[in-house]
Amino acid sequence: MKTRILILGGGFGGVYAALELDKTLAWKEDVEVTLVSRENFILFTPMLHEVAASDLDLTHIVNPIRKMLKHVNFFHAEVESIDLENKTVRVAHSEVRHVHDLPYDHLIIALGNVTNFFRMPGLEETAFTMKSLGDAIGVRNHLIEMLEAADFECAAGDRDQLMTVVVAGGGFSGIETIAGINDFLREATRFYSHLSQMQIRVVVVHPGPVVLPELGEVLGAYAQKELIARGVEVLVNTRVKAVNGNCITLSDGSSINANTLIWTAGTAAHPICAALPCANEKGRLQVNEFLQVEGWPGVWALGDGATVPDLTTGKTCPPTAQHAIRQGTALARNLAATLRNKPMKPFRFKTLGLLAAIGRRSGVAMILGFRFSGFLAWVLWRTIYLAKLPRLEKKVRVALDWTIDLFFSKDIVQFQTRRSAAMSTPPTQDESQMGTGK
Repeated sequence: MKTRILILGGGFGGVYAALELDKTLAWKEDVEVTLVSRENFILFTPMLHEVAASDLDLTHIVNPIRKMLKHVNFFHAEVESIDLENKTVRVAHSEVRHVHDLPYDHLIIALGNVTNFFRMPGLEETAFTMKSLGDAIGVRNHLIEMLEAADFECAAGDRDQLMTVVVAGGGFSGIETIAGINDFLREATRFYSHLSQMQIRVVVVHPGPVVLPELGEVLGAYAQKELIARGVEVLVNTRVKAVNGNCITLSDGSSINANTLIWTAGTAAHPICAALPCANEKGRLQVNEFLQVEGWPGVWALGDGATVPDLTTGKTCPPTAQHAIRQGTALARNLAATLRNKPMKPFRFKTLGLLAAIGRRSGVAMILGFRFSGFLAWVLWRTIYLAKLPRLEKKVRVALDWTIDLFFSKDIVQFQTRRSAAMSTPPTQDESQMGTGK
């Protein structure tokens, strides 16, 4: 009988747990490790906004999971439910939703989180999000579509609305997205004869007193000042209250007419995690210092979908990629120790630093307690994230993209996925005889 280890989720936590098990357990004949993910790649989310802003090719920030794992099995499917009592997980794959029930002895839950629209009227139907590769491609295509539409003379009366972009949320995702989009649109206007930079309106709406609150007031204020200098409107202490078509109503009573709204202001635990009969905090599974789910032997959790105690601060670990990566490795080692009847080690990790790119070769960073801003912070951002990007092939491709970006303008080609046009006409007499042998 093999010990069956099942990993749910192809994000940082799940993949790095799989990578560690690939080295320590998966190669053994009496152990079977399987990773289940709805995508067949791991997305390097810190660079996602660069795809939306046409700084990077869309395939260069993703790595095929099958190329990263040698001994761990990969199952390209979506998790539908988890039965902790019977130790099975139901998954569905392919377009016909073929269902499988996967048994396990040890279960690692790394499903992450999902976008939360807070049941706001009209928001879910209207807003773009920035969590997946498809989101970034969708935003990029939409922005180019707005440029193309606004360039027609017949759209003169709608240009203000077409060329207005609103980003809700002034955290890392929101600020990096708004900065990249601002640069992209302002550079692209020179290829559209009826458009100018003066017609572009880019707005970020943030509920707090200063953007990037994770970096502190000093760096947040610096980022805010730089964005304003580059033409971005920063509305602080303000929230999106409702969305009605193209009209975005704000908490201060004002409204903005915009064809583009990007929502980065809220996340929630994965609904499958929230539905489990385990102790949780707002849907996030509670685990101990060894990353075990209390009361359920053989069940482990990590990443954004778990409340991991921070033994350094006495609070819980923040939902960041650097924590998820270390949690994945630590969990895999503790699981291996459990199978070998050896003592486990509690998870300990202190945040090394936080970085954000704010456009035009500028950034802000807090590393080991030291603050950096401007060009140096931007260089640190690119250097550190390039080093963290998995696989040498992708590092080279991203480095080449960044080098090309220094000499050439951003690409404004839409990546359409629609099939090419076709038609069906009656065959001619000669064509009808082609298959008869005459």
